[in-house]
Amino acid sequence: MKRFFAICCLCALALTLPVRAAGPEVNAPSAVLMEKSTGTVLCAKDEHTPREPASVTKVMTILLTMEAIDSGAISYDDVVTGSAHASSMGGSQIWLREGEQMTVRDLLKAVCVVSGNDAAVALGEYLAGSEDAFVEKMNARAQELGMLDTHFVNATGLPAAGHVTSAYDIALMSRELILNHPDIRQFTTIWMDSLRDGESMLVNTNKLVRFYDGATGLKTGSTDSAGYCLSATAERNGMELIAVVMKGKTSDERFADARALLDYGFATYALVTVAPDAALAPLPVVLGERGAVQPVLTKENTLLLEKSAAGGLQKEVALPESVPAPIAEGDRLGELRVTDAAGETVAVLPILAGESVAHVTWAQMFRRVLRLAFCAP
Repeated sequence: MKRFFAICCLCALALTLPVRAAGPEVNAPSAVLMEKSTGTVLCAKDEHTPREPASVTKVMTILLTMEAIDSGAISYDDVVTGSAHASSMGGSQIWLREGEQMTVRDLLKAVCVVSGNDAAVALGEYLAGSEDAFVEKMNARAQELGMLDTHFVNATGLPAAGHVTSAYDIALMSRELILNHPDIRQFTTIWMDSLRDGESMLVNTNKLVRFYDGATGLKTGSTDSAGYCLSATAERNGMELIAVVMKGKTSDERFADARALLDYGFATYALVTVAPDAALAPLPVVLGERGAVQPVLTKENTLLLEKSAAGGLQKEVALPESVPAPIAEGDRLGELRVTDAAGETVAVLPILAGESVAHVTWAQMFRRVLRLAFCAP
């Protein structure tokens, strides 16, 4: 639990976190609800127990693919040739044939919409040369993201000894995907589509995409041993939530659990952007090349609050009368304290220098003295 609270504090942008409420009742043994922009966990149940994730594994496969696309290493239009290994995958598949060629776009769509195991392996092989090499990349990226409960064995989530993750870790990689690669929505929001010029029909395995208001994705998964798993994302009023459910008893139950988590989050919390009530005036600089510096509020000025606390916020600016040079852009000059209607501090946001101001040189100082001397009456 100590690790959990430490991570929450870091992810909340050094702001005061909302109290983590009990949340709704869910039937699944492991679940978590996370807000995207801050990474704050709003409620959770046994979120760090390692469990089989089934095809929710593919969130990492998708993430690595999107990172390669967005970095320019590959493109949507690259053509991938199916290998014998990729075509041998069981479970959900698009019946990729050995030697068949498909674009990265179509393979990615197949993974996102129908959870194609063969498509996932084909992408992994294209990115890393082999599925084993790709799995090494998956595990390395998991460690970078702080997914301490995770160990991947394959790119698909097909049953394999030691292939586990946790609800919390799934939320972490889901957040990384939707936060930094929003273009993935072009695939995760598809309800029905096709491949091979209409010959192969695709229907999304995630029913929430069609039946939940604001659904943006993300990935289902199920096997006999993993049960029914889901990472579900949805956005309303500028706030996107991630609901993760693991080892549900039935498909309907996992969707009901995810819906309950999302409903709770949207009903209870809101993102509020705060700013000073009046524009910040330039602050005098002592012995600076310029006489003043412009204070600016940090860009991280969106607070995640319980709706009950979001109304009637008060903002108090605390700045000194002047600051000494030198000043570097981004130096902390003061703070904006935000309090709720009861006077309780909700957040303390830094006010920063919007520009650099160097210390005046001796030559500049001398010229100033001369100007004062000759201009004196």
